Amino acid sequence: MTGVQTCALPICFPVTIRRLSSKTLPATCYQDSSTLDIPWCHNLRAALDEPTILLFWWQITFNGLTIQQNPLPSDNLLPVGKLSSCFNNTTATYKYYWMLSLLYQVEQGKSLISKHTMFATMVAHAWYTVNYFHLSFGKFDRLQHAIKRIQELEPLTMDMSPEQIVECLCASENRETTQLLKHFNTNVPHWFLSPWFPSCTTREIYDQSNAMRHLAPYALSSEFISIQPLWQNYFQRHMKLLRDFCFWNLTLFLQQRNPNVPDIPNKLLRPEVRQPLTAQRRYWKKVFEAEGSLKCIYSNKELSADAYDVEHFVPYGFVAHHQLWNLIPADPSVNSSKGDRLPQLDTYFNRFYQMQTKALDVIGRLDPENKLYGYS
Repeated sequence: MTGVQTCALPICFPVTIRRLSSKTLPATCYQDSSTLDIPWCHNLRAALDEPTILLFWWQITFNGLTIQQNPLPSDNLLPVGKLSSCFNNTTATYKYYWMLSLLYQVEQGKSLISKHTMFATMVAHAWYTVNYFHLSFGKFDRLQHAIKRIQELEPLTMDMSPEQIVECLCASENRETTQLLKHFNTNVPHWFLSPWFPSCTTREIYDQSNAMRHLAPYALSSEFISIQPLWQNYFQRHMKLLRDFCFWNLTLFLQQRNPNVPDIPNKLLRPEVRQPLTAQRRYWKKVFEAEGSLKCIYSNKELSADAYDVEHFVPYGFVAHHQLWNLIPADPSVNSSKGDRLPQLDTYFNRFYQMQTKALDVIGRLDPENKLYGYS
C-alpha cells in the first residue's frame, strides 16, 4: 500500500470494483474486519479533484448486488442521501434544471426566491442546449416546448447569457410567457421534495416543508421558496461538486434520448468565449503555401490563403469542437449558407477526404516534427 492513497468504505464483503462502463478497475482491494480500502490509482487521482468524485464514478458489487456510495459530501446535520436520490426515476428534465436553478440563485446570495424567477432560470439554463444544439428532451418534456415558444414571443437571441434571459423573462408582461413558466408550478417545486416526503400529497408536502420536517432544502408557499439555512450553507460550501453532480445526471438522461449525438456534456452550457481558429488557420496556411490554391469542395471555386473560411464539415452544433479532422477551407458564401445542416455525404465526402489527405501529405512532408500541427 506504500504510495497508494485509499478511501475507506464500511463494507466487509468480498467485492468487485467496476466502472460504470462495466470494465474492471485495474486495482487490488484490501480489507480488514471493518473497512474496505480502495486503492486510488495515481492516473485516476490526476483526473479527479476530490475523493467523493471517485465514489461517484465507481460502484461496488458483491453477491450479485450493487451498492452505490452516496456521491455527495456527507453532513452530520443534513440527510444528504435524500438529495442524491432526487433524480431517481426521472422522466423529464424538470428536476435537473430546477436543481441547477436552485444552485444558481443560492450562488447569487438569495434565500427567498420567487417561483417565477426559478422557472425563468430553468429556461435560461436550458436555452442554449435547446436552441443551438437542438437536443431532444423527450417527447413529453414541456420545458423544451416552452423554450421554443418563448423564443417566438420574447426579444431573446440564441446567444444571450443566462443572466440576460432571466432578467428579460422576469420583466416580461406577455401573458402567454407567464403561463408557459407557471406551468412548471404544477409539479416541479413540490415533487422535487418527494425523497423527504414519500407518499405525501401536494398539500401535505407544502405543509410539512413549512413545518421544517425532515430537514427539506426549502419551504414552499404559493409564490416563493425559502431555502433552509443549513442547506443554504451546504449548497454554498459544495457548489461546484453539486453542480457537476447535476450535470452528470442530466448528461445520462439526455444521452438516452439522443443516442446518436456525441459530446453531450459540452452541449449543456453556453461557451463564454468561442475558441478562435488561429492554430487551425496556420495549419491550412502551410497547405496553401505548398499548393498555391485549393478548390472548395462545395462550389469548386478556387480558394487562396487570403480568401477562405475555416469550415466545419460536420457542423459545430453536432460535434461541439474544432478538431482538425473536421475542418477544411471553404468558400465563405457557401460556409455561411450551409449553417448547421449536414452535407450530403454521397456528394461531398470523397472531396472532403481527398482535401484532408492532401493536407496531411503536405504537413508530413514540410513539418513532420512540429506538434502544433498534430492531427487532433
